[in-house]
Amino acid sequence: MNRVTIVTVAYNSAKVLPGMLGSLPEGVPAIIVDNASTDTGMLRGLVRPNVSLLEQPENTGFGRACNAGAAQAKTEFLLFLNPDARLVPDTLAQLVAAADRYPDAVGFNPRFTDDAGVPAFKRTCHLLPRSDWMPRGQPAADCDLPVLSGAAIFVRRADFEAVGGFDPNIFLFFEDDDLSLRLRKRGRLMFIRDALVQHTGGGASVPNPRVEWLKAWHFGYSRIYASRKHGRRFAFAKTLVRAIPRALSPRVLFSAAHRAESWGYLGGIVYARLGRPNPGDRI
Repeated sequence: MNRVTIVTVAYNSAKVLPGMLGSLPEGVPAIIVDNASTDTGMLRGLVRPNVSLLEQPENTGFGRACNAGAAQAKTEFLLFLNPDARLVPDTLAQLVAAADRYPDAVGFNPRFTDDAGVPAFKRTCHLLPRSDWMPRGQPAADCDLPVLSGAAIFVRRADFEAVGGFDPNIFLFFEDDDLSLRLRKRGRLMFIRDALVQHTGGGASVPNPRVEWLKAWHFGYSRIYASRKHGRRFAFAKTLVRAIPRALSPRVLFSAAHRAESWGYLGGIVYARLGRPNPGDRI
């Protein structure tokens, strides 16, 4: 599989990365981009001839880290893979075969399941009209997709570079939706049924109150930023109407976790509406 490079972004992910790396076919190059983790020393122990570690001096966000890793790749294809995901033995072969089979496609998603085998499928995107959303349930065969799920994005490197990669103004969340809409202008996005990725979810980093607040803030910010970028009307008003009751709910008085999430989300929404640049994790 010397046609594919794996790019994964680590943020305190040393516990899950060995499982992901162990699922890769022998000899497949992998680039770990470390976003200034506290467990960088453990990540250094994962380096071997086909696995390299790119240490970022600060947490640059998911998209910028992906771009940094992709810039070091030389292969025809890139697979952006979450550190808490695992491939089955023929996943890469199936994705490469699909790319050869569908030369007009530029980006691909495999089939996703969790550790228990329960299927997961991304069928909606708030950046698109509901008419573009897909029916419920995982497709039974290869098909076109409206957007790609960021847990495992397989893309032709030339197309990824042609659209400028991930938007560096999005620190976290909706970067896969934004990339998908730009890729769609160059070709098809496709679901490949026979390629399987097992995705644990939620295991990429160790949760703590500060991180959870940051996630909520960036979810709000990125939702408004991406909506405005792609011309979604009334996005701010609609999002704000839903966010205010959450921030004023009685449960925020009794739960620090709910308070951090609700107020962080509201803060990100307002900050994005003001048109201010994304400060990353320095907020």
